[in-house]
Amino acid sequence: MSGAQPEKKRGRNGKTVCALLLATSVFALLRPAQPYAQVTELRGEVSESAILDDQQSKTRQLSLASAQDQTAQAGAATQSNAPAPIYQPASPGAVQDDDTAPATGSIFDPPEATDDAFADTPAPIPSRRPSSVTQRAADQEEAAETQAAAATAATTDDEDTAETDQDPINSRAVTIDSTDRQQLDPGAERAEAIEGQDRRTEDDPFAATGIKLGSFVIRPTLEQGLTASSNADSSTEGKPALLSETALRFNAITDWRENSAVIDGYGIFLKTISGDEVEEARGRVDGTLDVDLDNDLRAIASLGYEAAPETASSPVVIEGTVEQPVRQSINGSLAVEKDTGKMRFALTGAVEHDIYGDAKLSTGGTLSQKDRDSTLYTATLRTGYEISPAITPFTEIEIGRRIYDLRVDSNGFERSSTGLGVRAGADLDLGEKLAGEFSAGWLREAFDDDRLPAISGATVNADLRWSPERGTTIGLIGQTTVEGTTTPDESGDILYSGLLTGEREIRANLIGNAALGVGWRDYVGSDGHDLILSAEAGLTWWLNRYAGLTTRARTEKQTSNLEGRDYAAHSIFVGVTLQP
Repeated sequence: MSGAQPEKKRGRNGKTVCALLLATSVFALLRPAQPYAQVTELRGEVSESAILDDQQSKTRQLSLASAQDQTAQAGAATQSNAPAPIYQPASPGAVQDDDTAPATGSIFDPPEATDDAFADTPAPIPSRRPSSVTQRAADQEEAAETQAAAATAATTDDEDTAETDQDPINSRAVTIDSTDRQQLDPGAERAEAIEGQDRRTEDDPFAATGIKLGSFVIRPTLEQGLTASSNADSSTEGKPALLSETALRFNAITDWRENSAVIDGYGIFLKTISGDEVEEARGRVDGTLDVDLDNDLRAIASLGYEAAPETASSPVVIEGTVEQPVRQSINGSLAVEKDTGKMRFALTGAVEHDIYGDAKLSTGGTLSQKDRDSTLYTATLRTGYEISPAITPFTEIEIGRRIYDLRVDSNGFERSSTGLGVRAGADLDLGEKLAGEFSAGWLREAFDDDRLPAISGATVNADLRWSPERGTTIGLIGQTTVEGTTTPDESGDILYSGLLTGEREIRANLIGNAALGVGWRDYVGSDGHDLILSAEAGLTWWLNRYAGLTTRARTEKQTSNLEGRDYAAHSIFVGVTLQP
């Protein structure tokens, strides 16, 4: 019996071992397997404070990394082509919410059953729902990621804009504001190609370019043509004729900066081709020097010379002459102007000397006119006040002395005289629109010989230029002149003359001009008077800058209540105008 008990005990121990092994195997089979072998850390209970600290640390690291990597991320592909971001858990076992889960798979998705052998593989045990502290940490992490993404997007947009600005194909439309900035910034404008630059339009493309001579620019003009006249010598018994007319005109002006000098002149020559025999020459030259002195002083000096046959309307008529005698006139003046505040002062001294040539008689011989030669000295003081830069009213007082070369003429009269005149007017300066001056007053000239009555009367003077529109210029010239005579017992006359001119640029190469003239002569000591009317119209068609065709028509008529003074003359000119 003793031998049988040990075997029973050994059998009972063997069964116990087998039961333990079987229980262990069952327990091993019932224990859930880990889903991924790479997770080796132990999963245990984690406190909420540890989770919060871990989340805040990761948030700060993510913000710093995002700021450092903005430049690198700017060169990456656009967001539309970039793959969806992969979710990284804050701690092992955390899962992403369903509404924010990426469309593509992740390492947390269960493996797909591609074979029946894996169909019964148990799913991983889901982790517990995060607490409120853990949720706040996740919200902070998400906010940090949103800020980093916004900064990255802004940097990417800026670089994309720079790239599209350089790329003309992908360039964006320029905003109105940027266009305005380009217009305000002259450096932003692109330079035009040389062949594409606009040429500067000249104010007068057919004006003479002129000839440079020292400090002067000279612009001469030569006019040559034919004149058909109904009264070749403008006399009461004049006859028609075909004349060759040559006119030379010139203008010279300096290119000085402050001072200026101007010279103007003309010469006209007439020669009969057929008809009444006429040979005539007339000309004039004037020079003006304008110098700016110190202390608001300005000096203006002028000098002129004219030689021309006496007009048919001259108050002195010499019967039996072959042609009108030549009259020469030499004149000069010096004016000093001073501005003091709004006050304007000017003192002018002038001298004019007239020389009359001998008259050729039809019976032969000549008739001396030396008793008509005289010299006129005048001094004029003007005082003005500038109401505005456009208008300056003024008053003038003038004294003069006319001295004849012969103290007593051939008829025994002392014709030297002393004159006094006063005027009031205004000086206008409205730029190119209106400029010039006008005045009205009274004058009196008393002779040394008591037998001759003094000449006195109202005076009207004007020199205005008006431009109502571009390309149109209208001028008005009015003068009051005292004319002497050698007729016995007569003192002379007062001549009021006016000339209205107009010039119109019809086209750039077509210029039209017109003039209307009127004159009224009142004889002192008698009831005699003359009325002179004239009109002229012309056209110049420039073929180019240097040559043009010119035509004009003119009519002049004088009527008088004195015998032998009426005449009328009509003429037409056709010719060519040349200028360098």
